[in-house]
Amino acid sequence: MRLLLPLVLALLTACAAAPRTPQQPARAQGQPVQPVEFAESGTADEAVAVLASASGSLVSGKATLRAEPGAVRVSGEIGGLVPHGAHGLQVHEKGDCSAADASSAGPFFNPLEGFQQRGAVGANPGRIFADADGVAQVDLVIPGAVLGGGSANDIAGRALLVLGATPNAFSARVACGEIRIAP
Repeated sequence: MRLLLPLVLALLTACAAAPRTPQQPARAQGQPVQPVEFAESGTADEAVAVLASASGSLVSGKATLRAEPGAVRVSGEIGGLVPHGAHGLQVHEKGDCSAADASSAGPFFNPLEGFQQRGAVGANPGRIFADADGVAQVDLVIPGAVLGGGSANDIAGRALLVLGATPNAFSARVACGEIRIAP
C-alpha cells in the first residue's frame, strides 16, 4: 500500500499537468461538427420582413433589408405604433412568428457576441420613433450582419421584431416578421 500511494500521486500530478484538449460541441450521432464562422458577406443582396401584429397590438409594416459592406441596412415603414413613441427593433433567433405574443421567435439574436473585436454590436438595429400618426420611417444599420449563406452572423430566416413603447408593455413584442431572402 505504501508503494502504491506514491505511484497514484505521481499519476494524478502528471494528469493534472497534461495539456487539455478543447471539448467538441455536442452533436447528434453521425452528424459532423460544423464550425461557427463569421462571414464578411452573405450570399444574398436583399431580404424582406413583413411585420404582422403580435400581443394584441395593431402594429404592422414592411422592412427591406439590403446587404452593405460590413452590415445590413433595414429600411421601411411601420404603422400602428404609439404616437410619438420610441420603439425597439431587434433580430431574434427564430423566424417563427406563430405565437400570439411572438415568443416563438425566441430570444434576441446576437451572433456577433464572440466577434466584438471586429467592432460589432450585435443584431440590434436600435430605436424607431413614431410620428403623431403612429408611423415610423425606418432607416437603421445592423453592423456585422449578412444575408444568406448560413454563417454565424447570417440573419436570413430569423425574425425582425418591434418592441412596444407603452409604460406597461415597454418590451412587449408588438410585431414580428420573418426575414426572407427576396426572390
